[in-house]
Amino acid sequence: MFSRVLTAGIVTLMAWVPCSFAADAHGPTFLDPAEAGPDYAVQGEYIGDNSGAQVIALGNGKFHVVGWAHGLPGAAPDAEKKIEADAQREGDVVKLAQEEWNGTISGGNITATNRDGNSHTLTKTERHSPTEGAKAPAGAVVLFDGANAEAWEGGRMDERHLLAGGTKTKQAFRNFTLHIEFRTPFMPEARGQGRGNSGVYLQNRYEVQVLDSFGLKGEDNECGGIYHQAKPLVNMCFPPLTWQTYDIDFTAAQFDGAGMKTKPAVVTVRHNGVVIHDQREITGVTPGSGLKETAEPGPILLQNHGNPVFFRNVWVVEKP
Repeated sequence: MFSRVLTAGIVTLMAWVPCSFAADAHGPTFLDPAEAGPDYAVQGEYIGDNSGAQVIALGNGKFHVVGWAHGLPGAAPDAEKKIEADAQREGDVVKLAQEEWNGTISGGNITATNRDGNSHTLTKTERHSPTEGAKAPAGAVVLFDGANAEAWEGGRMDERHLLAGGTKTKQAFRNFTLHIEFRTPFMPEARGQGRGNSGVYLQNRYEVQVLDSFGLKGEDNECGGIYHQAKPLVNMCFPPLTWQTYDIDFTAAQFDGAGMKTKPAVVTVRHNGVVIHDQREITGVTPGSGLKETAEPGPILLQNHGNPVFFRNVWVVEKP
């Protein structure tokens, strides 16, 4: 029903093709894992004996590998980044080389040997958020369930019954708990803010960033960051084309009778089931917000930053 071809920063609505977008300055953009090519099949998370790895596709058969001791971030409380290595496809095998490690990625396994001759094998895994598909409780305001986009100003739903970014709720909210699921595209040649960029704006004032920052450091402008204010406690970003969840508990800023702020807004965010902000005070509106801070409630806005990010299963429970 619609698609976006991205050229020179201009977004054009066209007939919907639910597989891939034309290449632009950021390279090809894929929406369907079946169409994403052999590099996508290698990219992802791997687990082994007291270890984990994240393999990030960089396009044209190139990869970056992040190795973890004790397990993957968020799964092992003492997960510790140990090595980083570049890798390159050679035929059907991806070879990696680093000062202390050499290895291959093939058939869903990483086999690596260190300079002491000790070998390790890690097997590809796919994590799912424990709140993926969570049903709206009694009394919740269901904002999107795949039936229609009527709760959203200019809301657009594609033929897969997913909601596109670039819309905000018709209803305004003050204090609430929000559940939302999102999926970033696979853009292997893009980097930084050009890779699966969107955002969830609470009250159209405070952005929780959405980005394909799988395997990155976890900064305040990456996935889960309170944009330019607070980085997540742990980078819980899953690989692109994987469904992810935000469960957000939000308490609005308070103001006195003269309109002066007496208490800042406070937010707790769970990304894929893991707390990444715990009762975090938000010092003020974040860049790109549509409303100033006041005592008035505001809508939930899903940012369109030029990348095809999609959402599903969105609901809110209002609090007194």
